[in-house]
Amino acid sequence: MARKKGGIGVVSTGKFVPTKVLTNKDLEQMVDTSDEWITTRTGIKERRIAGEGIAAAFMGAEAARSALEKAGMDAAELDLIIVATITPDMQFPSTACLIQSRLGAYSAVGFDIGAACSGFIYGMSVAYEFIRGGLYRNALIIGSEKMTSVTDWKDRNTCVLFGDGAGACIMKKVESGGILSRYLGSDGRNAPLLDIPAGGSLRPASHETVEGRLHYVKMSGQELFKEAVRLMANAGNKAIAMSGVSCKDVSLVIPHQANIRILWAVAKKMNLPKEKIYLNIDRYGNMSAASTAVALAEAHEEGKIKKGDIIILDAFGAGLTWGAIVIEW
Repeated sequence: MARKKGGIGVVSTGKFVPTKVLTNKDLEQMVDTSDEWITTRTGIKERRIAGEGIAAAFMGAEAARSALEKAGMDAAELDLIIVATITPDMQFPSTACLIQSRLGAYSAVGFDIGAACSGFIYGMSVAYEFIRGGLYRNALIIGSEKMTSVTDWKDRNTCVLFGDGAGACIMKKVESGGILSRYLGSDGRNAPLLDIPAGGSLRPASHETVEGRLHYVKMSGQELFKEAVRLMANAGNKAIAMSGVSCKDVSLVIPHQANIRILWAVAKKMNLPKEKIYLNIDRYGNMSAASTAVALAEAHEEGKIKKGDIIILDAFGAGLTWGAIVIEW
């Protein structure tokens, strides 16, 4: 396989997860469910819960500090901050601006991306274009979510799935390797399969929306499962085809941690062995845009990504949105 002489790549990663752990045994005391049922159907054993006063900006800033330290960079050197989140601290200002303030990165431009679970990959793709075009030298991309703030703890089908956390990476030009290909997609026709019905300008908060529990995640599980498998596998395969490498060259796939059965089905459709699929869903559950970001940071920390390795990030989320990135580390 021919190696790229240089491109735009990830130079460091970071993460933050809250210390509080909510186990399946804890959930057995809250709703009609069981550890066996949750583990068998989702692969999740526990998830992290952010306490009161801790939200997307705090967690994202902590993950960013870790990435900056590993890169040997000062926040003042940052040119661009992109935050992927569907659980911002507030409607406005953007979480990126709040994180900019926490970091003291006052030379950077910042904005948010709302692509749900695909948001981190969307953010990396946008940053790639800004750096390639020469407008910015570097970018901080963050996925930060407090999913427990939009979780209905009375809904046994969804409350077992979600957790909180943040991951980050810094991108800039690199001497060798870098991002080989990117593939993104969306299909708004299936938007009703996964949404939060109220809280926006269409259905602002009211007694009716609160009483109807419409400010929480609503999901059509069976239909979403089928779409997730199809679209994640398709995104991964298309990104590989665009990259000039083959499946046998891939060292590790870091997918959105949605559901273990989805991930095994995707691996099968991509003709990849299970040992090449990175998993941390058992410890964190689904953290939406933070899932892929945290998994990338952990895989890097654990030494599962080495220089020259070919890795794939692959995600699917509400919108519907999906995307995959192939990177030569």
